Amino acid sequence: MTGSARTQRLIDDLVASRTDLLASLDRLDPSSMTTPGLIGEWSAMELIAHLGYWVGNAVETIHHVEDGRVEEVGRGALPTDEMNATVARIARDTDPATVRKREAASVDALLERLRRLDAGLLDVRLPDGASLETGIDEDAGAHYREHADDLARAFEGGAGHD
Repeated sequence: MTGSARTQRLIDDLVASRTDLLASLDRLDPSSMTTPGLIGEWSAMELIAHLGYWVGNAVETIHHVEDGRVEEVGRGALPTDEMNATVARIARDTDPATVRKREAASVDALLERLRRLDAGLLDVRLPDGASLETGIDEDAGAHYREHADDLARAFEGGAGHD
C-alpha cells in the first residue's frame, strides 16, 4: 500500500468509526448523556471527551514528528489512567455542547493534518516502538472502534437507550 493510500486509510477509518460511534450514542436517551455508568464509570459525555483528547494527542504526535522532535512524544505526560481520569473530571464540569465541539474540533484538526502529512513519516518510530501510523490509528480510528464495541456491549446489557 502506498503512503498516500495508508494516509487515506487512516482518514477513512477515523471518519467511519467515529460515525458508527456517534450513531450508537444517538440511541441514548438525551437526558442520560451525562449519567455515569455507560462504559465503566463514564458517561457518554466523558467518553466523547476521552476520544477527543486522544485524537488531539495524535495531532500533537504528528507535530512532534514533523518538527523532528520524536523523542519528545509522550515526554512529561501523565500516566494513561491518570490522564483519562483527568479528562473525565473536566468533562463532568463542562457543558455537553462544549464537550462535543471540542471533540469535533480535535477530529477536524487530525483530518487536516493527515491530509497534508508527508506519508513517508508514517514509518517513523515513536519512543514506545510503534510507528507513527500505528500511534495515529490507536488514538483515532481503532480507539473509536474499541469504544463503539464497548457501547454495543453496554446496549446489550440495557444501558440508557430507547
